[in-house]
Amino acid sequence: MRYIMTIFWTFLLAQMLVYVVGSMNGVPFDFSMGMILTAVFSVVVFILSALIPNEPTHEEGSH
Repeated sequence: MRYIMTIFWTFLLAQMLVYVVGSMNGVPFDFSMGMILTAVFSVVVFILSALIPNEPTHEEGSH
């Protein structure tokens, strides 16, 4: 379920990014560019979530 929600929110944010940047540059909206960004951003998020540890670090003297 977390993969589906990650892809869903990445899709929405990527499409918003393409729309806003395209309108600022005076370029027509390109849905396929948003889909490419969705795929790239989703893979990056999945890789980062696999690399970041889930357990807290046990440092001496920190509370």
